[in-house]
Amino acid sequence: MMRMHTLYHRLTLLSFSSPLSLLPLAPPLHLTLRRRTTANFSSMSTSRLRHIAPLAAISTEDGAVGASNGSVSSSSTADASNDYEVLGVGYRVPPPEIRDIVDALPVPALSFSPFRDKIIFLKRRSLPPLTELARPEEKLAGLRIDGHCNSRSRMSFYTGLGIHQILPDGTFGPEVEIHGLPEGAKINFVTWSPDARHLSFSIRVNEEDNNTSKLSVWIADVETGKARPLFQSPDVYLNAVFDNYVWVDNSTLLVCTIPSTRGPPPKKPLVPGGPKIQSNEQRNIIQVRTFQDLLKDEYDEDLFDYYATSQLVLASLDGTTKDFGPPAIYTSLDPSPDEKYIMIDSMHRPYSFTVPCGRFPKKVELWTADGKFVRELCDLPLAEDIPITSNSVRKGMRSINWRADKPSTLYWVETQDGGDAKVEVSPRDIIYSQPAEPLEGEQPVILHKLDLRYGGISWCDDSLALVYESWYKTRRVKTWVVSPGSEDVPPRILFDRSSEDVYSDPGSPMSRRTQAGTYIIAKIKKEGDDGRYVLLNGSGATPEGNVPFLDLFDINTGNKERIWESDKEKYFETVVALMSDQEEGDLQFDRLKILTSKESKTENTQYNFVSWPDKKIVQVTNFPHPYPQLASLQKEMIRYQRKDGVQLTATLYLPPGYNPSTDGPLPCLVWSYPGEFKSKDAASQVRGSPNEFAGIGSTSALLWLAKRFAILSGPTIPIIGEGEQEANDSYVEQLVASAEAAVEEVIRRGVAHPKKIAVGGHSYGAFMTANLLAHAPHLFSCGIARSGAYNRTLTPFGFQNEDRTLWEATNTYVEMSPFMSANKIKKPILLIHGEEDNNSGTLTMQSDRFFTALKGHGALCRLVILPYESHGYSARESIMHVLWETGRWLHKYCVSNTADAGEDQDIGTVKENISKGVTDAESKVVAASGGGSKEACDLEHEQSHSLPRSSL
Repeated sequence: MMRMHTLYHRLTLLSFSSPLSLLPLAPPLHLTLRRRTTANFSSMSTSRLRHIAPLAAISTEDGAVGASNGSVSSSSTADASNDYEVLGVGYRVPPPEIRDIVDALPVPALSFSPFRDKIIFLKRRSLPPLTELARPEEKLAGLRIDGHCNSRSRMSFYTGLGIHQILPDGTFGPEVEIHGLPEGAKINFVTWSPDARHLSFSIRVNEEDNNTSKLSVWIADVETGKARPLFQSPDVYLNAVFDNYVWVDNSTLLVCTIPSTRGPPPKKPLVPGGPKIQSNEQRNIIQVRTFQDLLKDEYDEDLFDYYATSQLVLASLDGTTKDFGPPAIYTSLDPSPDEKYIMIDSMHRPYSFTVPCGRFPKKVELWTADGKFVRELCDLPLAEDIPITSNSVRKGMRSINWRADKPSTLYWVETQDGGDAKVEVSPRDIIYSQPAEPLEGEQPVILHKLDLRYGGISWCDDSLALVYESWYKTRRVKTWVVSPGSEDVPPRILFDRSSEDVYSDPGSPMSRRTQAGTYIIAKIKKEGDDGRYVLLNGSGATPEGNVPFLDLFDINTGNKERIWESDKEKYFETVVALMSDQEEGDLQFDRLKILTSKESKTENTQYNFVSWPDKKIVQVTNFPHPYPQLASLQKEMIRYQRKDGVQLTATLYLPPGYNPSTDGPLPCLVWSYPGEFKSKDAASQVRGSPNEFAGIGSTSALLWLAKRFAILSGPTIPIIGEGEQEANDSYVEQLVASAEAAVEEVIRRGVAHPKKIAVGGHSYGAFMTANLLAHAPHLFSCGIARSGAYNRTLTPFGFQNEDRTLWEATNTYVEMSPFMSANKIKKPILLIHGEEDNNSGTLTMQSDRFFTALKGHGALCRLVILPYESHGYSARESIMHVLWETGRWLHKYCVSNTADAGEDQDIGTVKENISKGVTDAESKVVAASGGGSKEACDLEHEQSHSLPRSSL
């Protein structure tokens, strides 16, 4: 469960290494046909900016907003007159109206102190230069490691920290800037001490050779802002490959350090000692997704050991240190709420060449806080054989955690089906509990038995905990009320619903901080009322869009009272955190205080305090508009219907000042991402709010509003598989039907020119784009496909939400693959891919081979490979070039539409073509499908660096 003093924004921070200017900038690789054609793609799905962030920078490959000092060649917007010889040279930049938005400095991230009396502004830079991505990295066991820093590669960082006192009236006191840092310090892993008197963080700087130094741990006094190194010795460095450090108490940290006795890294032998051999002579069934960056040989194993091994050190603020346990690959450090014990996860050999490190053998041990071994909780073997079926898990103990409401009580889950979701058994999971040091002969207590798959616990006290279980195949989710301290009180169902039915979502319980620093369900007391109340924070999905709410919910009777709700007319507001939890015990209803976010279509997100009983509102932030040139853009959530009766939605954006009656139809860019559902009703439900601020990321499709495009963002593309039917068996038919409905709607509204509609997407959206150009060529003038997978036979053991293998569903794999229909693609398609894509399934060769197939059939196509980039694009040079390529492609093949000869079609002709089903799919939509959002169904996304306890 999320620690509520660490608040999250919706824009995930990027992880980069630091500059290595000695490496040359490599230009993008342009592969073109021998004709005067050009094609390039880029523009990511719209991302709403959020500014409340986790303190530790997260190692991801998602895009970030901002600019950098990376060098690119200056160029005006491309036009159709540029020939391909000119286009194949160097990095380019888009026109100023695009470039200025992308280069805008990001606002700071925010974090509140554990006691809600102070706030940190974590200052950020803009996009990084390509030199940072060009730093060498080791690709080991599913990770990418910067060997010089001994951390994950490509980490982002903060450039400065400013602390403000929150005054009684909700306003801020003067800033206390953290000072005493080295010049150019790159700050990561910022963490409050439990008593909120100190901050801990890591620092790295550029050395004389322009390499970034290893990470050192620093401490800052919150009152004065004075910072200093934690360790007196300058030669103690942080190992940040896995977990890095944790506060054990108010004055002591447990730190993962690079062993002082470690020598130079192992050298790769010039001559191998033998062949690389893998064997399955035991006839084991091992099916795995298409993982990347795996270990390849013994040298890789040694290198992984070298960088991942840490020496734990107990370090006090007074400068004393003590080694803690032997060197090992420690992946998680978790102190007990009473600070007496530390649960420590580690991994060990034998490793695997088949799966990433999250499935390596895992040991969980219990130690005292002063470094004495207590006992081993489990030692799990290598897990190569987890079935690919959704809801399949690792065998043995998993999700081992401390009870948040107890001093030092453990709980965990054990599967009863061998981890195989295809096995029918009851119960499927059992939740156990046990003290840290049980009495001799004391056995674990069974807390609850589940017939679906365990999904977590929200703790409150011995009388109340909420247990969650779910099953993806049916989309069923259950919430149980249990009394952990009363065996005679039977568990009861609180909610039993479909995860797809967003209209019925009751919300999630809000948590409060305890004096031990843990977070439990907040119990609310109303004066003169004996009810047992909690707060349910919900998204409030309705047919008119989301209207977030806060309900006072009686856990005994199920009665609820709506005590707060978002503005429905102009604003979109959400409850971010509870701010009135400084005292122990039940919270008084008339003294509640919450933090909310507030935004509108044209006003960017700001944060407010709301206090009871009068619901007084105090604005906390005053961030400037990130792109005032588009402040008056037009946004509308539209609804329309697919020919099989499924209701669809999309967000239509129009340029500032546009009037369809006087300006006529515009060129239009459709940007989307398919999702699977189990029912038509669920697929038809509205998600999102028409009042949300139009957040524009660095590769967002919305950037093209500045070039007078209409943007149809996120039109729902539901692939439905009701009952026993599999959604993907009718993927193409449903995909085309959804696209036809979207195109017909924007033409009907008069905002899109029927011959000037482009389609694009990223990852699974790129897969969608290629399929639409193959099977619905009458709809679009051109396509933009980025970082996609186009040949499903290259991902034979499942992809996205497909659980069947290639051999179980051969026809589906083949028919879904646009690679197999490359001969049908006649409209211009621009392919872009990162040369170092590490996302499972979307290997760079997917675009290479698709381009070769297209070229072999004379298709008008262009492939751009971005050096050093992964699944998402990071460097300023890369992003600017992608936008330049996109702008040129849209100008030539959408605005000018030189790819098609002949007279313009009128709207009636296009509608007639759509109604006749001029498509290879013949619009034979069947009642079949499955479900999920972009985030839920992007199963082929790379691992999180943090390797949470449940995943190891």
